[in-house]
Amino acid sequence: MNYWNRALCSVTRRKGKSIILFAVIFILGNVIAGSIAIQQSTANVEKKIKHDLGATVSVELDYQKMMDEGQSFSPSTLKVEDVKKLGQSSYVKEFDYNVKTNFFVKKIKTYEMENATTMGGMPKMLSIKGNNLLEPLDFKDKKVNLVEGRTFKQDEINNGKDVAIISKKLAEENGFNVGDKVVLDSLIMDYKQDGSTEELASQDHPVEIIGIFEPTSVEKKKSDGKDQKGFEEQFMETEQFNTVYMPNDAVMNINKIEFEKGKSLLPDHYKKADGTDMTQEDMDQITPIYVLKSPEDVEAFKEESKSMIPEGYKVTASTDQYDEVGGTFKKMSQISGYVVILAIGATLLIISLVVILFLRDRKHELGIYLSLGETRAKVMQQILIELLLISLIAMCLSLVTGNLLGKMVSESLIASDAFSQTSNAASNGAAMTIGGGSGVNMSSLTTEDVSSAYEVKFSISYIVTFLIAGLSTVLLSAILPLTYVLRLNPKKIMM
Repeated sequence: MNYWNRALCSVTRRKGKSIILFAVIFILGNVIAGSIAIQQSTANVEKKIKHDLGATVSVELDYQKMMDEGQSFSPSTLKVEDVKKLGQSSYVKEFDYNVKTNFFVKKIKTYEMENATTMGGMPKMLSIKGNNLLEPLDFKDKKVNLVEGRTFKQDEINNGKDVAIISKKLAEENGFNVGDKVVLDSLIMDYKQDGSTEELASQDHPVEIIGIFEPTSVEKKKSDGKDQKGFEEQFMETEQFNTVYMPNDAVMNINKIEFEKGKSLLPDHYKKADGTDMTQEDMDQITPIYVLKSPEDVEAFKEESKSMIPEGYKVTASTDQYDEVGGTFKKMSQISGYVVILAIGATLLIISLVVILFLRDRKHELGIYLSLGETRAKVMQQILIELLLISLIAMCLSLVTGNLLGKMVSESLIASDAFSQTSNAASNGAAMTIGGGSGVNMSSLTTEDVSSAYEVKFSISYIVTFLIAGLSTVLLSAILPLTYVLRLNPKKIMM
């Protein structure tokens, strides 16, 4: 009888020992399979969510540092040449930079939050956002949709023409239409020590309206039939409704006019924290936005940009939202990785000991094979075949039950940690919004969004990874038992 037939007979006739070995491998296989399923599922959901969020990165003032350090915070000015230099990175697909400004208006009616109260007749604020692309990134990323008119032409961008795209709400409040030439009035205000304000001057900035937009969040709520909005959502919408898109050079011209007039009326207000005079460049709040080739390039781009941006600025990515709300899934991935390592170590030790114990009971059988002229290599092959036959059956069953185990464990962990993650993400998101916002296209990602995208399921990579890990572990665990066969002396056994 050859060693293949002996292996099959040994497995079928020694049912008790085969069942014990099967049970050990099956239990340990479930632990390994469940951990691998969780690890791959968390990696898949992270990849999917980050892909959906896009690979958009902005460089902006560190408002948290500004609040922490107060008046001692005096960052350097971010210059256009620095923006363009960083845009040459191999990770960047395309980039834009926005020169921003804000000013108080009196004649222009701005959009206000629901139930908002007017504080002492304070004038409303309008945000002007410059762009260097024919179609601003907010439009490309579907943050806002053009509902009337057009976007910019190349000569308008190059020559800094006074053309603007406004929100539908702002147009309705003021009765503006595409093609109208309107005046954006700006107020120069003096803030008194007693808290009162005084209007010192007013300036007019004529612009032509070439387009009207509406935020996609408004259109989505219309289609969903949802009218209820939280404070943070209202705040973000109000800011978006009161934003006017213009070419960068046009915004710089407005900043220059505002700077010269303001400095002549309030020279003390145009000084830095260190006492030096502010310059025109300090008025140009430049926010560059980089679209990377892949979400996987975000961390590498952040690291590369550290040496190229001035102190006092930070790099914010659209994928940072996942890091805010995906803590549960990162912890699950980390824990499952540790479990895989521990389970493989336990499998190596336990299977090795169990097989050695079984071989000690069979040493007379093995001694007879050797005394009859069977080579040690074939005896070792017989033992290995027996181990692999039992292991393969146990692991194939572990594929199914381990996947179910991973699903139950992950659902339990998500349910236990979802509330705390949601609370933390909400507070962090509100702080970020009120603290100055972000230049990137930030959507309202929640823990529930990530949880709904998370799914433990069968995949080719899961099956292949588990079988490779499991069978490799079994083969390694066979090393010690096979050395026992090498040490067998048939003469001593048969005496």
